[in-house]
Amino acid sequence: SIAPEFMAGIQKKLVAVGDVDCGKTCLLRAFTNSEGYLVFDNCVEDIEVDGKRVKLALWDTAGQEDYKRLRPLSYPNTDVILMCFSIDSPNSLENISTIWAPEIKNFCPNVPIILAGNRKDLRNNPNTIKELEKINQEPVKPDEGRAMAKKINAFSYLECSAITKEGVRDVFEIATRAALAFKGRK
Repeated sequence: SIAPEFMAGIQKKLVAVGDVDCGKTCLLRAFTNSEGYLVFDNCVEDIEVDGKRVKLALWDTAGQEDYKRLRPLSYPNTDVILMCFSIDSPNSLENISTIWAPEIKNFCPNVPIILAGNRKDLRNNPNTIKELEKINQEPVKPDEGRAMAKKINAFSYLECSAITKEGVRDVFEIATRAALAFKGRK
């Protein structure tokens, strides 16, 4: 007989947060293969991990400061947070500890966090390196991402590229695993 939860499907909710223009919307699009440009409509994707079939609801949020009051409306009943920064923007990594981790710890205490370094393809891009040199910065190194993950007590740190699709599926598989392990809500 088929287990009832397989028929009903386990439902989990993922909310993506991070700075404006850190690549989170592109990452969601790359995973769902959806078109469109600036707006990602919340949707549900079927994903299978460890023999469990999960309906993963994907919620994008607006990173702008103006939306600070509205963002919390996305947070209830979240099972996993996808916290994003861009490898070509050290400032977006910095904002993980100053803006995003505190906001999430306030509204979603104990919800597992996947820290994702987006735009991995730009780390060795000569133009990116040149532009960052002008402001005395360089692309985020893997160690810096890992250190931040440790600092905010993330479940996992992953790097990906929505352009090349490298690492995209891993991000959502590991996020789903984290959501399945999270016992925050029945």
